[in-house]
Order: sequence, then C-alpha cells, then structure tokens
Amino acid sequence: MTDDRKAALVHISGRVQGVSFRIWTRAQAQRLGLTGWVRNEDDGSVTALIAGPDDAIAAMLKQFWNGPIGASVSSVKVDPAPPGEIPSAFVIKN
Repeated sequence: MTDDRKAALVHISGRVQGVSFRIWTRAQAQRLGLTGWVRNEDDGSVTALIAGPDDAIAAMLKQFWNGPIGASVSSVKVDPAPPGEIPSAFVIKN
C-alpha cells in the first residue's frame, strides 16, 4: 500500500443483512476507488475492510450510515485495519 492509502476495519450493525448490504457496499466502494472486502457476520452485522485515500474512506464511512434501501444502520464502528494483504479489488466474502 502506498503512503497515500489508508485502511480501516468497519463493523456495521442494525438491519444490514437481507437487504443487499454487501452488494451495495461493493458498488459504493468501487465508485469511490476503494479496495478491500465485505462479509456478513453470524451475529447479523456486516464487517468491511476498506482501503484507499483518506477522503474516499471518509466518504464511505458516511455512506455506511445510509446503506441501501431497506437497511437500518444503528452503529458504524471503525477500527484500524489488521496487518495483512489488502485485495487489489473490492470483493464480497462469504
């Protein structure tokens, strides 16, 4: 990752499964030029690793609060990304 790219691990809670949240997240991330991944969690939440320029990450964090139609987001928690490889694209994990 170059110096102008950052990464964040984001945990989104609320009604975020069964509303195409992962597909919506991938589309938003691609539009913003972010890479990373998104997955559903067993507790009904969604986790995403987003990587890119600070302004794109900030824009995505704001978008998470809106989510797709049908979503009701109650929490967006941001943590530093764990060390490891960031995908070169944005993918949906199962």
